[in-house]
Amino acid sequence: MSRLSGPSSSDLGASLVLASASPRRRELLEFTGWPFVTVSVPINETPRSGESPEELVKRLSLEKAHAVAQARGEACEWILSADTVVADGQQVLGKPESPAQARDYLRRLRGRKHRVLTGLTLLEPSRGRSWTEVAQTSVRMREYLDAELERYLASGDPMDKAGAYGIQHKEFHPVAELEGCYANVMGLPLCRVQGLLLKAGWRTGVDLPAACGRELGFRCCVAEAHRGQARAPKDLMGT
Repeated sequence: MSRLSGPSSSDLGASLVLASASPRRRELLEFTGWPFVTVSVPINETPRSGESPEELVKRLSLEKAHAVAQARGEACEWILSADTVVADGQQVLGKPESPAQARDYLRRLRGRKHRVLTGLTLLEPSRGRSWTEVAQTSVRMREYLDAELERYLASGDPMDKAGAYGIQHKEFHPVAELEGCYANVMGLPLCRVQGLLLKAGWRTGVDLPAACGRELGFRCCVAEAHRGQARAPKDLMGT
């Protein structure tokens, strides 16, 4: 099992809390091999007037982290939270409230591009420190048939997902192509999670983008881009 270690001691164990009830986020974080617990505290997720999708997911991820910190009342913990929305332009498509709304969402997105945005927050309650980022993936849906859409609705799968679809659904497979992180569309971009932990001074002990790519069977263009950026200074220096 990989170990999550702190900046001051390689033996320092971290109590990591995933502030989410999502089984998909739990599954993705399990790729790391770290011990963690999941805790979910309800918050008001209604968008504010004039709030952009980016502002919304940043705010909600931070509020989720603080709500869990307040509920747990344990200063030693590190809390990781996430909030994911589908954005069609500036219109936020959250979890559908009914099968009829799920149908409307899927018809609206069919054959078109949209964005999936995830706000991520890493909170250290004991020191009042937090780091928040937004990950974005551009997604183009395929031209699925009405009959396929209806079968997918009948499965019940769309009802707990932003935008009313799961990219990983094997029968419906709604996505034609994407630019960015695949795991972000599932709700937890592990490449960005690793970045937050590194900013906070943690040694993760595992290459999260590589682990994510192996487990999902998806080539991680985000990790490749990061490696390319890391090599760039040496290339420019001719070394």
